[in-house]
Amino acid sequence: MKALPTKQAKRGVYRPSTELVPEILAGHILAIARMISRAEGSYAEASGALAEIYRNTGKAHIVGITGVSGAGKSTLVSSLIKAFASEGHKVGVIAIDPSSPFSGGAILGDRVRMSDAAESCRAFVRSMATRGNLGGLARSTLQAVDILDAAGYSPIIIETVGVGQDEVEVVTAAHTVVVLSAPGLGDDIQAIKAGILEIADIHVVSKCDKPEASAMVSALQGMMALGSIKTRTSWKPPVLPVSSVSGERILDLKDAIARHWVHLKQSGELAQRQHSICKTRILGTAKHLFQHKFNEEAEVLEKHIQAVVDRDMDPTLAAHILLGWEDEA
Repeated sequence: MKALPTKQAKRGVYRPSTELVPEILAGHILAIARMISRAEGSYAEASGALAEIYRNTGKAHIVGITGVSGAGKSTLVSSLIKAFASEGHKVGVIAIDPSSPFSGGAILGDRVRMSDAAESCRAFVRSMATRGNLGGLARSTLQAVDILDAAGYSPIIIETVGVGQDEVEVVTAAHTVVVLSAPGLGDDIQAIKAGILEIADIHVVSKCDKPEASAMVSALQGMMALGSIKTRTSWKPPVLPVSSVSGERILDLKDAIARHWVHLKQSGELAQRQHSICKTRILGTAKHLFQHKFNEEAEVLEKHIQAVVDRDMDPTLAAHILLGWEDEA
């Protein structure tokens, strides 16, 4: 955990995070933005406030939008913002962009592409860099979701980076997972085989005005009928062709997302998903704290690395010692 930003503290402009909590619960945009920045920065000073915020969550419908790069996720999210906002929903969006492996920075283009929809609908859109985190999400994504949840936003849409077959972390972060496929990106059959399709609660084929789109819809429907794509629950994932540009069938997608939310609550499956989300968060936080501890104690870690390099101990024993489990090794 990082210390308080020294320059801001000296100038007296850094307000304690606990002071921001009542403003966040009241929906103040500036307080929300500041707290998300502190969550991203992993400031120790913000941990108590984030814990208090978490106790005021659990009301929002979290929707994950994922799919391969180039499928049109950002354009689809922009259309969904307008569709949900037209019914009076207060929409939050966390858009994840990949980080540079060299600088650690990101273009954060999702916020640029969604800005018009966000401004016209008073939605809250925040871009985050993955900062090297695999799985399609940023490490602080769910803390940002907590902040928006406590502030009264629902649905909260998480747009992942373009993902591959095994980068499916969004399934452990969202109640409803929308997997977006696009025709004309290459081998459609290979795309259909991708592991991300198995996590879908709703299948969406974008660019439905293209002639190739109907073939992809038919292929997905056929695979669903044959059981080639496994489903996680009793819910039968629909396959919806949409056009984010023209808005064709966007309302059908919005309605399908709403129906799935009702299904989760009525079937009891919502509790299962909440359990899975909490388990993932605990294990993910433990992993982060472990890595942070030995980044801070680099000499201790280096000592064990060298012992493994010299074959004086094996990696498993080194890990047990670092965890304090040497008696169990």
